[in-house]
Amino acid sequence: MKQLRLIAAFVMAVSVATATSAPHAQASDGVSIFVTGFNNPRGLKFGPDGYLYVAEAGRGGSTSTIGQCPQVPTPPGPYFGGRTARISKIGPNGMRITVAEGLPSATTGAGGNEGVADIAFIGDELYALIAGGGCSHGNPDFPASVIRVNRRNGTWKLVADLSAFFAAHPVAHPNPADFEPDGTLFSMIAVHDKLYAIEPNQGRLLEINPETGKIHQLLDISASQGHIVPTAVVFDGVFRIGNLNTFPIVPGTAKILDVTKRGRIIDEVPGFTAITGMALDRGDHLYVPVIAFIATLILPQSCSTLRSRKFEGGSIRHARHCERSEAISCGLSREIASSLRSSQ
Repeated sequence: MKQLRLIAAFVMAVSVATATSAPHAQASDGVSIFVTGFNNPRGLKFGPDGYLYVAEAGRGGSTSTIGQCPQVPTPPGPYFGGRTARISKIGPNGMRITVAEGLPSATTGAGGNEGVADIAFIGDELYALIAGGGCSHGNPDFPASVIRVNRRNGTWKLVADLSAFFAAHPVAHPNPADFEPDGTLFSMIAVHDKLYAIEPNQGRLLEINPETGKIHQLLDISASQGHIVPTAVVFDGVFRIGNLNTFPIVPGTAKILDVTKRGRIIDEVPGFTAITGMALDRGDHLYVPVIAFIATLILPQSCSTLRSRKFEGGSIRHARHCERSEAISCGLSREIASSLRSSQ
């Protein structure tokens, strides 16, 4: 249970890091702030060294590529790029340590930020998903991509150029009103020796071979689902993909898709609201952070029925079994991502 409290506290830190500088301060529902001082934090994972690694989007920059390449429509575009994204790691004492910095970041006039979207480990190797790269994000010399990061000295190497892949392989049903040529990469996981990334704006599940850099589109989500804005992914024999859906948020309109390793949708669980992350523990319990209004529960794979309840405010919910649920944290204002390390 200690680790479960830790992740709830860390998600709260993501939510309020800009509002306070006091670590371990008390928030709501008995949740305490574990660490602050992040620069627009996004995805997080525990590393093989026991540290918690955090992707940070940064604050963009002042570089404009208007007139050089296709831009993102207004709103949310255009973007202004810079090298302000980074990766941090957090020790048991709550101290933040920079792992790598100077990574591409992009910001819009409306304040939206893209940078390092997520991270994943294969063995001891750290990989980062770069959402702030690409010409349309004001960073023409650094594509939207996957990179391999040296945790010892902070250097990195390009693994896969996703900007080039997006340009060469358009999806079936893009949304012209807010189309992002370089995507808005959101989450990434490692399954065995491959990396799997979600791109929400165009609607893609991508498979990346980190040894060869080969990119394979496992599923064009837009082809069957339209513009549902997929965000989060976990794997427990099948991929489970949660979606945000479009704004304004309508409670209960998001869902979780079950997708095979061959890229076939075999089931869906509806009734969620604006899913922003997912995490599995060793007991195959799925934790689903959502934005505001409703927290809906998804149950372990062995359950044959879904029981859901409505809760006011943003929440993280844990379904222990088919008959009972436990709220780890309620009332969070902006859950971005989640990670879990169980003592089971």
